[in-house]
Amino acid sequence: MLPDEVTRTLDTGAALGCTEALFTFGERPGALPGFAEMLGRIGYTDILDYVYDLSLAAVRRGLLPHTNAGILTYEELDRLREVNASMGLMLETTAVVAAHRDSPGKDPAVRIEMIENAGKLSIPFTTGILVGIGETMEDREESLAVIRDLHRRFGHIQEVIVQNFCPKPGTPMEDAPVPDTEELCATISLAREILPADVAVQIPPNLVDASYLVGCGVDDLGGVSPLTIDYVNPEHPWPQIEELKRVAGDAELSERLCIYPQYIEKGWYSPLLEPLIRQLAERIAAPGRGHGA
Repeated sequence: MLPDEVTRTLDTGAALGCTEALFTFGERPGALPGFAEMLGRIGYTDILDYVYDLSLAAVRRGLLPHTNAGILTYEELDRLREVNASMGLMLETTAVVAAHRDSPGKDPAVRIEMIENAGKLSIPFTTGILVGIGETMEDREESLAVIRDLHRRFGHIQEVIVQNFCPKPGTPMEDAPVPDTEELCATISLAREILPADVAVQIPPNLVDASYLVGCGVDDLGGVSPLTIDYVNPEHPWPQIEELKRVAGDAELSERLCIYPQYIEKGWYSPLLEPLIRQLAERIAAPGRGHGA
């Protein structure tokens, strides 16, 4: 997205009452032919410099940035921490699976190291497992145990997403079997059993029958947008607030920020973000809100 399109999106999102700007893109896109030239036309040599400036633009408009940019070094995480309220990286799986054969950044050791570095930097963090990429239930148990142990060491995991893989036409895994709701429910229950109580278990409400799965141990329905599509899964529209209320059923649906309350209390944010975090935390706590997710 070019700068003008991004700022229009940020302006409209802020006007609609959004609180988070999610920045996500393919891993190390600068390695792809033609990308550096495209980036150069808008005055940048590195996409992370672009994301840093866009994060500042989001903050100026009252939106908290959350970046999920694939594998980042300790130094890159440290720099983006200045302008991000939280960050994320899916662990996906600790297993060696054929789906990751040609993706060096999917190496479990590489991903675990980045999640560990985020903990060392006290970055409120989102991670998760991907269900249906060739892993077994035992692999999922191991992956969740690794996340648990990282959180025990650093206390930085806010939420763990249990996300079902969605096969896409024209890709090598287009015929991969799709996990059914019973398998997902069992995986969510396993996550809730393994993970500490202060770590939320999240499901993406646009990818699954969330109303069935809420009772399996789900605490969180992630972020949804009244404006933009899910760019990772554009064929799956976001549910809106009334639909989320239906999905939640008898459970209480309440709004949160992309930085969880316990990390606000701990002061796990940069000085630059403190005024906005405090302002938004007071806003969502005000009577009459509490209808988001």
